[in-house]
Amino acid sequence: MDPVRIVEVKEAVLADNDTAAGNNRKKLSGQRTVLINLMGSPGAGKTSTLLQLIRRLKDEFRIGVMEADVDSDVDARTVAAAGVRAIQLHTAGLCHMDADMTRRGLEAFGTEGLDLIFLENIGNLVCPAEFEVGADLRMMILSVPEGDDKPLKYPLMFTVSDVMLINKIDTAPIFDFDIEAASERARALNPDIRIFPVSAESGEGFDALAAWLAGFVRERRGER
Repeated sequence: MDPVRIVEVKEAVLADNDTAAGNNRKKLSGQRTVLINLMGSPGAGKTSTLLQLIRRLKDEFRIGVMEADVDSDVDARTVAAAGVRAIQLHTAGLCHMDADMTRRGLEAFGTEGLDLIFLENIGNLVCPAEFEVGADLRMMILSVPEGDDKPLKYPLMFTVSDVMLINKIDTAPIFDFDIEAASERARALNPDIRIFPVSAESGEGFDALAAWLAGFVRERRGER
């Protein structure tokens, strides 16, 4: 009997995805448009985080938001009401956005004239971490009610992310959450990760985050 042939399908899929992500990045860079991939669990506060950032950044940058979800247009309507362009992307049950889905979303959205685009990825700490979309920055949210042990349970998300927001710090007295422990666990996986404790409810911490993010966007766009 001939030996069974083994094909590493996932490896091939990820390689193809990385190529597509590179194409997305190259196209957006040519337009001087910055793409941020925002990830986090359901209920971590992704949309409310976007609203806080939009309030602080929309006077300087032309912002667009792509809201990815398995269904509904609730988040896109909420963001559009904040005064920025928004589009809803449906993944038909898939638990993440990949580079090709992002490309199709960008083409349908129309990126000309935008300085900054946020992609709010599907609520999930696993699949979105595996797939590059062509973003300039990967930002993830860990909310206090989720627990400070999440870097131990979902290490890839914290390893690949450039920025970690610890959201809902206003609820810290209610939950057994150690901000220092969560930060140390994330830095053990990724020493370069930037960490911002914030509250999307009260706005605490968002001035510092928005100031840093504005500098990042200006630098990526070749501005001083």
